Amino acid sequence: MKILVTGTAGFIGAAVAEALLARGDEVVGVDDMNDYYDVGLKRARLDRLLPSSSYAHHEFDLADTDRTLSLFASERPLRVIHLAAQAGVRYSIDHPQVYGRANLDAFLNVLEGCRHHEVDHLVYASSSSVYGGNTKTPFSEKDAVDHPVSLYAATKRANELMAHTYAHLYRLPTTGLRFFTVYGPWGRPDMSPFLFVKKVFEGEPIDVFNHGDHQRDFTYIDDIVEGVLRTADRPAEPDPAYDSGAPDASRSDAPWRIFNIGCERPVELLRYIEVIEACTGRKATKNMLPMQPGDVKATCADVSALAEAVGYRPKVRLEEGMERFVAWYRAFYGIS
Repeated sequence: MKILVTGTAGFIGAAVAEALLARGDEVVGVDDMNDYYDVGLKRARLDRLLPSSSYAHHEFDLADTDRTLSLFASERPLRVIHLAAQAGVRYSIDHPQVYGRANLDAFLNVLEGCRHHEVDHLVYASSSSVYGGNTKTPFSEKDAVDHPVSLYAATKRANELMAHTYAHLYRLPTTGLRFFTVYGPWGRPDMSPFLFVKKVFEGEPIDVFNHGDHQRDFTYIDDIVEGVLRTADRPAEPDPAYDSGAPDASRSDAPWRIFNIGCERPVELLRYIEVIEACTGRKATKNMLPMQPGDVKATCADVSALAEAVGYRPKVRLEEGMERFVAWYRAFYGIS
């Protein structure tokens, strides 16, 4: 089938597009190639997709309404996997307007494109950050998510609400996936796995926030891709168990779903650094710092709903995934 994937020069978008091509789908890719991080890395990801005759690439900003709706009209994808967004919790503190355009305006244009061009399923990236100040773990889709602690989180929660509105008004099937700390080969340079490995190889100290008193549910990219494809293949349907008299945050009488997608194995930050040291063969110098604005102490995904719906189960443990990431990093950057 023809599937529109947004953010195909991004970490998750490129990996999803590659998997779709490998199984025989036709992929229409979109990316604005912004300079939030190294454009050379984005180009290198794209270079893995462009040789395929089943891949068509478009370079523009999805916040451009005319170009986005024109793309939908000309390509007429059956399904859409929307992964393009302005990422980064800390970056949103200093650059709030960027998030309004990239995460709200662009998402609205995608919803409108899906609505008017008979898309049978929209899957989009949400984030574990929507759980905000919640301290009860593991995080469940049934939990209230009304207290975001960063603008990035607020935009992702807004996406979920916007998607529900379109599912309710226009019966557009939508599924949001709340990603939990994705890492692996071709990863994002602003994420801690990449940052820490880079600094360890360069002999520079790594910033350890909240003095190391953090837990993260690190999820390997292959597990994420499998979950995205499984989800995309099963369009959302109204939940017959939904009771408007006793509303449940994880259910709806519209064709709308929200799922956590994580590893279910939260790792202490200091243990995570030990794994990096073992995989690189080098010791890390730690710069202990207080908690940063917008940060949360712990994340942990309950993925039982996704497992029940599509058979998702994460397979790659941190030790194995980090070993693969470090091997890729050495090869890509020529480190012996």
